[in-house]
Amino acid sequence: MEVAVYWGCMIPTVEYAYELSLRATFPRLGVKLIDLKGVSCCGSPIKSVNRLAADYLALRNIALAEETGTEHLLVPCNGCYLSLSEALHHWRTDEELQGEMEKFLDKEGLTLEGGIKIVHTINFLHDIIGLEAVEKAVKKPLTGLRLVSHSGCHILRPSKILDVDDPERPRKLDDLIRALGAEVLEYPESLDCCGAGLLLSHPETAVSLSATKLRAIQGLGVDGLVDSCPACHMMFDARQETGARAIGYKLSLPVVYYTQLLGLTMGLDGRSLGLHLNQSPVEKLLERAQKTFP
Repeated sequence: MEVAVYWGCMIPTVEYAYELSLRATFPRLGVKLIDLKGVSCCGSPIKSVNRLAADYLALRNIALAEETGTEHLLVPCNGCYLSLSEALHHWRTDEELQGEMEKFLDKEGLTLEGGIKIVHTINFLHDIIGLEAVEKAVKKPLTGLRLVSHSGCHILRPSKILDVDDPERPRKLDDLIRALGAEVLEYPESLDCCGAGLLLSHPETAVSLSATKLRAIQGLGVDGLVDSCPACHMMFDARQETGARAIGYKLSLPVVYYTQLLGLTMGLDGRSLGLHLNQSPVEKLLERAQKTFP
């Protein structure tokens, strides 16, 4: 299966462990990633300033993806997934916007049909690749590991536009983790925001939000937190120590991308999955995982 992939800005520049692990694991599931040429920002940073420009930035990326002829456009970043999905929804439901976008796209020699399906890592693996295929790819199950998940806000809401998972009770990431052999615990704070949206305007509040959630998770005695969003991962992983200082509590919780965990069960080495780039104490999780491997 071939799938076009839009990485956005954050994954290739800051959170490239996500890209490394996704590139390492997807071919082993029979997925060939088609990189897009000439892409731009998803438009998210300027939504509140110029909605028209934001929609155009998103739609031109979708038009570039359609040129590949693939059925699906994989967008691993939650924020980018939201931006592209919202823009396509606006385009489909607003004839006036369609006319304006057609003019802009025509200047670049682009056309938009709107038929490509935008998917995130979670629903692509869960719904299209399927849990059975994921389970078959596992060589070293994580039996005995106790983990929790964090889906993130921007693939769940607004639910009238997005269809990755149930916005009130998301379960697909949990299902995917269980497919690797680990136990998944539920916890009351599962839908709490990571705080990334406040990082530029109120950084102290932002890291306090992420640290408060991490404190609750750490109190469960789990082996780690699994996520699939670069912004959320940055808050929980790279800014874990900063958050700990903000709330005055020692945090030591391993945080990994789902694709990193998937790669470990496939028998891939940690460096190929970008685990050397994680800033949370992932060595604790790796040690526990090694003990569970047959």
